[in-house]
Amino acid sequence: MDMNFIKSREAKIGDWIVVVICMIVILLCVMPMLNLLAQSLSSAQAVINGKVNFLPILHDHETNTFKPGITMESYRYVFLDPGFSRSMWWTAILTVICTFVSLAMTILCAYPLTYGWLKGQTVINTLIIFTMYFGAGTIPNYVLMKTLGLLNNPLVLIIPNCLSVFNMIILRSFFFGIPDSLRESAEIDGANPFTVLVRIYLPLSAPVLATLSLFYAVGRWNGFGDALLYINAAPQWVPIQLKLWQLIQNMTSIDVSTVEMAAGTVYMTSDAIKAAAIMFATVPILVVYPWLQRYFIAGVTIGAVKG
Repeated sequence: MDMNFIKSREAKIGDWIVVVICMIVILLCVMPMLNLLAQSLSSAQAVINGKVNFLPILHDHETNTFKPGITMESYRYVFLDPGFSRSMWWTAILTVICTFVSLAMTILCAYPLTYGWLKGQTVINTLIIFTMYFGAGTIPNYVLMKTLGLLNNPLVLIIPNCLSVFNMIILRSFFFGIPDSLRESAEIDGANPFTVLVRIYLPLSAPVLATLSLFYAVGRWNGFGDALLYINAAPQWVPIQLKLWQLIQNMTSIDVSTVEMAAGTVYMTSDAIKAAAIMFATVPILVVYPWLQRYFIAGVTIGAVKG
C-alpha cells in the first residue's frame, strides 16, 4: 500500500476534551511546585505578608512596598549549611552505589530463571514472589538490623533494599522475549552462560536496564523510612531526604529565623528556607531524567505492541 494514501483520523470534539482535561491535570500538578519555587526565591517579608503567589516577590525597605524580583538568600543559607552539603554529596554517592548494586542483583536473579533446565526453578520463583506479598514487619526488621550490627552503618541503606522483586520480574520477562536461537547459536560457538549474558542479553536490554536504573535511582534518592529507622546516631550517613525532614521538624514552631550572613543580618521565614531546601533536594534527580528519557520511553512500552 502506498503510504501517501494513508490519512490520519481527524480530531473530534472528544479528542479536544481529553486534551483539555490532561492539560488541566498537568497544570494542577505543576502549580504547587511553581508556588514552592516562588517562595524559595522571594524575600522573607514577602512570604510573611503572604504576597507570594506563583511569582517571586521582593520587599523594598525604602518605600515599604512589594515588587516582583528574585533573591537567593534562602538558597545561600542552604548551601552554606555544611550538613546539607554533606548530605547532598553522600546521597549522590549512595544513589550511584545502590543503583549499580541493585542492577547487578536484579540481573543475577533474573538471568538464571530464564533457563528451563534450572533445577528448583518453580520453588525459587515461588519464594521470590512470596516476598512481594508478605514481610516480617518493621519491628522484626529493626531487630534483624540490630542483630547484624547494621544500625548507624551505611550498609543498612544499601543491602536490605538492593533487590526489587517487581523490577526483577520486569527484567526476567524481557529476557524471555529474547529469541532462544541467539543463545543457542552462541552456545554452539562455545560461549558459556556468563558470556551469553554479557555479549547478547545485556546489549539487547539497554532500554529496560535504563528504565530500571531510573526506578532504583529515584527510589534511593527519595528514600526516607530506612534512614529514619536505622540512622539515628550517625549524622555523617544521613541522606538528603532525612536531612530535609529534620529541617522541617526543627522549624515547625519557628516563624522567623535569623541567619548571620557576611552582608549583615537577614531575616528569613522558615517557609522560605524549607522551600529552598525542598528545591535543593528535588532538582538534582530531575536533571537525570532527560538523559534517560529515550531509554525510559522505550523501556516502559516494551511488550505493549506485538508485531
